[in-house]
Amino acid sequence: MSVNRQVRYGTWHSLMRRTLALLLVLAALSPAFAAHADDDGRGRRDHDDARRAYERGEALPLSQILQRAQIVAPGEVLEVEMDREHGRLVYEVEVLQRSGRVLEITMDARSGAVLSVEDDD
Repeated sequence: MSVNRQVRYGTWHSLMRRTLALLLVLAALSPAFAAHADDDGRGRRDHDDARRAYERGEALPLSQILQRAQIVAPGEVLEVEMDREHGRLVYEVEVLQRSGRVLEITMDARSGAVLSVEDDD
């Protein structure tokens, strides 16, 4: 292979790797942002509540929650919600696995501890 072809291949390969990485990041984040875009009926948006919880130290950043969820159940993140259960702030992460199975992972928002993993029928 000539030097010129090697340079073009290297440049193309590098560009494709960057594009793929960007697409993976966008794919992982877009369902999470969409999940928090709904109005909660009080005239506020869920993502504002999540941001305030993070700023008060009551919740880990979504990026850390998503990383931990991928360790528990690798797959495509379909939805992320922040909720309060039994007085505790939790993240609920729905993940579509390659097998077609959808799991809901409930995690403590402050610590990131996994509280439950359930089939989301």
